[in-house]
Amino acid sequence: MKEEIVRIHTEFIRLQDLLKLSGAAETGGQAKVAVQQGLVKVNGEVCTMRGKKLRPGDTAEYGDFLCKVEGETE
Repeated sequence: MKEEIVRIHTEFIRLQDLLKLSGAAETGGQAKVAVQQGLVKVNGEVCTMRGKKLRPGDTAEYGDFLCKVEGETE
């Protein structure tokens, strides 16, 4: 599994944007479809809300990608 750390400079990042930014999904459209089809897990549980807010410490899994969200100071 490929692990990708995404550092954010804001309070949160939306799930769809995280998948695109990390490279787990090639496009925003692909990220949207993956989330709506229940192919993405947030903190180990299936999530179908593409606007789900992820904060530092959260993780998202899609395919062979594990995306970890970190804040600026971590």
